[in-house]
Amino acid sequence: MPANTGRAITVPPTTVPPTTGPPTAVPPNTGSPELPAESLLEAYGRMTLIRVFEERVSDLYRDSEVPGFVHLSIGQEASAVGACWPLAVTDVITSNHRGHGHCLAKGLAPEPMMAELLARVTGTNKGLGGSMHIADPDLGIFGANGIVAAGVPIAGGAALAAKLRGQARPGEPRPGEPRPGEQGVVVSFFGDGAVAQGAFHEAANLAALWRLPMVFFCENNGYAEFSPIADQHPVPMAARAAGYGLEYVSVDGNDVEAVATTMTDVVRRIRAGAGPVFVEAATYRWHGHYEGDPEKYRSADELSDWQQRDPLVITRARLLGRGVGPDQLDLVEAQVRARIDAAVDAARQAPPPDLGVLRSSVYAPRPAVPEPDWVPAPDGEIFRTMDAVRLALEGELAANPEAFVAGVDVGKGGNVFALTRGLYAKWPDRLLDTPISETAVMGLAVGGAMAGMTPVVELMYLDFLGVCFDQILNQAAKLRFMTGGKARMGLVIRTQFGGGRSSGSQHSQSLEALLAHIPGLTVVMPSTPADTYGLLRSAIRDPNPVVFIENRQQYGMKGPKPPADYLLPLGKAKVVREGTDVTIVSVSRMVHEALAAAEAVAARGISAEVIDLRTVAPLDKETILASLAKTNRLLIAHEGVTDFGIGAEIAALAVYQGFWTLDAPVMRVAPPPTPSPYAPNLEKLWLPDRQTIERAVEALVRV
Repeated sequence: MPANTGRAITVPPTTVPPTTGPPTAVPPNTGSPELPAESLLEAYGRMTLIRVFEERVSDLYRDSEVPGFVHLSIGQEASAVGACWPLAVTDVITSNHRGHGHCLAKGLAPEPMMAELLARVTGTNKGLGGSMHIADPDLGIFGANGIVAAGVPIAGGAALAAKLRGQARPGEPRPGEPRPGEQGVVVSFFGDGAVAQGAFHEAANLAALWRLPMVFFCENNGYAEFSPIADQHPVPMAARAAGYGLEYVSVDGNDVEAVATTMTDVVRRIRAGAGPVFVEAATYRWHGHYEGDPEKYRSADELSDWQQRDPLVITRARLLGRGVGPDQLDLVEAQVRARIDAAVDAARQAPPPDLGVLRSSVYAPRPAVPEPDWVPAPDGEIFRTMDAVRLALEGELAANPEAFVAGVDVGKGGNVFALTRGLYAKWPDRLLDTPISETAVMGLAVGGAMAGMTPVVELMYLDFLGVCFDQILNQAAKLRFMTGGKARMGLVIRTQFGGGRSSGSQHSQSLEALLAHIPGLTVVMPSTPADTYGLLRSAIRDPNPVVFIENRQQYGMKGPKPPADYLLPLGKAKVVREGTDVTIVSVSRMVHEALAAAEAVAARGISAEVIDLRTVAPLDKETILASLAKTNRLLIAHEGVTDFGIGAEIAALAVYQGFWTLDAPVMRVAPPPTPSPYAPNLEKLWLPDRQTIERAVEALVRV
């Protein structure tokens, strides 16, 4: 995908205050094209809906009827309505914590929104999202977001989906859809404070590099929380946009006509393939950063100056000047107020959500995958774990045209471990080499999944989790839940770990417990080539976000090759060795250390049963408890450090649900709670092996 060289245009250059100085009111926009009177009247109605909705929410929050945090967009109605004016139903927006206006402008009805704010089951998201997380993916509203700038990488994923699809559907489009051959467009709303976030910069770089059909829409209201923009940014927005080769457009964000006509032109050109555009709309929020904000950081005169530029007053005056009667405008306001009153009454009468809504919204129902009855033939074909990864990806790419693979050097380079070698030649448009921008890559997965694609993205090392954790922790894992089950979130994050090669403390960590602790994620850790193949294919088909963790020490491991249609169920452990005296629960490479230890102690009359978890979350409690009931002793072996690891969770399970079957204390074999050492002698002492497990088993059976 060629880079976007970009060009800067200003519409008009005198309408926007300098972005490095204090916010100042701007004069009326006299240079923008006009909307037809009937369109301007429609825009006035939409802005009135936002204003009245927000004013009523302010009152309800004051009276403690709206819980949680509330951030209102009173004063910013024109930027929301104008930005969404040219968008089709199938186009996408992402929003921020001040997102009510964006959602209403995109077409979300106020009735379910009001119910959502009052935490009712009839709300847009069944009362699970609230003010900061309202979303309706069916309307292209991929969510308001409580994390500053988090929606921008997600918008990049939605824009990639639009680009890959090309909107080239056969036949005539449905009402509100782009015509065949046109691209869908994604608008990402954010405030001026968000451009200090790394998520913004990673997403902007990637969008410009790939010429994604995306609008970076900055509502510059002059303040990042309590801080004026002069205290936050050393350069204006135009310079930031130019740094990424983004076309830059500035507009008076309080003039709905200026915003709508500007965005109509921007969206038209993006649909035709012009690439991403940065739009800066100068506007102002009348209320504080949040409801209850004491607002000591700005003067009453400053607020008064901006209130003279009230978007509704400006638009009403223009409509009167074009022959629309005051009675007609008064009727619009009266109808809106009546509708909001009815919405509040209906929300008050609706019930709150129950526990059933809570439980059903975390995970999408998994497709039934029975345990296969395949038994390897003695003379059957052998393959390696690295072959299993490649073949699983190849199979799913061939079967699903909506699947894509993205990550650092996964395409032309074939992956740093040569796992994807040869796939780029077959699918150059779906093997996507990204910059070293892990947050942007995870955003591709989240936004692409919400758009209905099947993303498989790579995090080169599990240790790099920290640089993109928000997109996994707060976005992939929670968006289905916060949307009341509406958001599609079928994606796979492939990564790898493994100690034993002196890779040091930042390339050897086993962090599966960190991920398993997050509701909404599925965490898979295969131990054999065949399991890698069957579990990866199932993970890609699963409708939930799956973190697929491979052990790089096993990429060269050889084992029997299963049939091409081989699938394994997620969340199901496997007893890989039967025994009667002690149960050893392990996962990934440590399974083989456990098997070797079991063989060693068998010579001394100890019968050890070995369980391969295969999936860490959800945990197969039934298989563990059934084995414990048989052996009455439990040992857990894993590569993550002992303290707060997965062994602690399994031990808690044993002493709670399996307490009456225990004949001895539960034991854990794992590294001590220190970072992985670099020196080979220390790493050998630090990392458990078969001898460590063997000694632990012997000690356990003597208890």
